[in-house]
Amino acid sequence: MFNDTEELLAKAKEAVKNSYCPYSKFHVTAVIEDNVGGLHIGVNVENSSYGLTVCAERAAVFSAVSCGKKEFRRILIYSPDGEPLPCGACRQVLAEFCDDDFPVMVATLHSIKYYTLAELLPHRF
Repeated sequence: MFNDTEELLAKAKEAVKNSYCPYSKFHVTAVIEDNVGGLHIGVNVENSSYGLTVCAERAAVFSAVSCGKKEFRRILIYSPDGEPLPCGACRQVLAEFCDDDFPVMVATLHSIKYYTLAELLPHRF
């Protein structure tokens, strides 16, 4: 079953309250859809030692992999606080599991922008 974008966005909006971001105050959640339609949610979890912070995108991927899923259809990243473009580390983690044409949707309160992984990470390794 292919979940529609509105379902992914609703799940993201519901989960964003679980974000832990006392330092940046920038709440982010990500919903990644696996190859059989399962949805895996992650939120950003900050740490006072900034390098130990985990972004929502990586949390979602790691959650999915922990459930045995390693093939994905798309990801939606949402923040009510601004445009939550994925950082370089998150882009590279997505590249570990996804092809260049993998859809990445970046959502705010008022818009959704659509990218491919290749657009966001043109020189992956």
